[in-house]
Amino acid sequence: MLIEPTEIADVKVITPRRFTDERGFFSEVFNARAFASIESNAFVQDNHSWSSQPFTIRGLHFQTVPRAQGKLVRVARGRILDVAVDIRRSSPTFGKHVAVELSAANWRQLWVPVGFAHGFCTLEPDTEVLYKVTDYYSAEHDFGLAFDDPALGIAWPTAPEAAILSDKDRKHPRLAALSYAFE
Repeated sequence: MLIEPTEIADVKVITPRRFTDERGFFSEVFNARAFASIESNAFVQDNHSWSSQPFTIRGLHFQTVPRAQGKLVRVARGRILDVAVDIRRSSPTFGKHVAVELSAANWRQLWVPVGFAHGFCTLEPDTEVLYKVTDYYSAEHDFGLAFDDPALGIAWPTAPEAAILSDKDRKHPRLAALSYAFE
């Protein structure tokens, strides 16, 4: 498993090895021992999302303490631009983001630790995203950040008005108005 740093040290790109032969491939996509060098929390839930249309944006989402979640994100089919925004007020990278293309072809994964808002934009039709999380979903602790906040400077691959979003995701506050951020 190759573990690479990003522009924000706590966010990591993880590329599992694939062993290919005439039948297809085998890959160990998660290994607790290898992952322990990054994070000590155990995963408690696996999520699977399917988006039929390209330029579907999901996010930017996060859960607050005590139900904050770290996420390990990968793509089983299609391609996404995966984004993690640092919302830790005491961090020197507060308000900065990492954007990484994940796909079924490049086999990369993104580790998004607690303290980050997370979202992605699909780049192909019928894209399937799988992610492990370190805490259970909690509606009471579920919040979001505006995907199109100019202060974040995210170069989404589509215009905000052309993006396909849920009503909920269109209503998230901008970073300056965010009532909750991590310390």
